[in-house]
Amino acid sequence: MTKEIIYTSNAPQAIGTYSQAVKVGRSVYLSGQIPLIPTTMVLVEGDIAAQITQVFDNLQAVAVAAGGSFADIVKLNIFLTDLADFPVVNEIMGTYFQQPYPARAAIGVAALPKGAAVEMDAIMHLEPQEYPL
Repeated sequence: MTKEIIYTSNAPQAIGTYSQAVKVGRSVYLSGQIPLIPTTMVLVEGDIAAQITQVFDNLQAVAVAAGGSFADIVKLNIFLTDLADFPVVNEIMGTYFQQPYPARAAIGVAALPKGAAVEMDAIMHLEPQEYPL
């Protein structure tokens, strides 16, 4: 098994012993993203909508660095410190994803790193590249 480590400066640096994403074959495992601003590594200011938007932006940057897009995400896990924020996730997610939507789980948690209110990770499946003859 060959693992390709994915890194981009357009998403927050890892704050622990993990990679932003790992590509194995055509599958890409995107690590959890919290609403850190990549250039400052500080949580985005604002309400839960601002945090959710930043997390989607961070995940999107890693997906692109891996050669994919949100259309390639097959599984999305959402971790919230307050499940009452789930309708906001749905609203914002609709601006980033189009049908068919990925499989998804929403999990209520007691706390997240750096005091974030939301974290998301994903699994992406890339189709083989087609090259013109």
